[in-house]
Amino acid sequence: MLGPTSVMASRVNLEKDVAGTIARHAMDTYPEECCGILVGSTNDEGIEVRFAVEVSNSSRTHREQHYTIDAATLHTVTRDADRVGLDIVGFYHSHPDHPARPSATDLTEATFPNYVYLIQSVTRDRVNELTAWTLAADRSRFLPLSIEYLTTPTTKADLEKS
Repeated sequence: MLGPTSVMASRVNLEKDVAGTIARHAMDTYPEECCGILVGSTNDEGIEVRFAVEVSNSSRTHREQHYTIDAATLHTVTRDADRVGLDIVGFYHSHPDHPARPSATDLTEATFPNYVYLIQSVTRDRVNELTAWTLAADRSRFLPLSIEYLTTPTTKADLEKS
């Protein structure tokens, strides 16, 4: 099932290997935007991202400045997360040759308030800043979230064992 519907978090707790997955994906797809789905849980301390699922950017045009996540892929990841007692808690994408700040397009196309939106800035030869945002309830703007990196690495295989 889809995740945080009523929790307004101020921070995201991120497994360190999630940041590595996103950085590698951004480098691999440069100069196009990469995208993926964040899986985890929500609690009183914020949103915890346990792993990132890399997905193909299914946008048909302007992939350097735009991404689309296919509905069938979203459904599959939702089902898989539910099987291990987790939820979709957000999405990530890269900004090739641009800062890790939400763009006008990001705001126009964002759908889920209270979810985490991670943005990875990337250039031809390196990854830069990773930032976290959530869409305001009225969908008028993105609000910044702080990122706390967790020390216990979790892999998808670990989650499937539980």
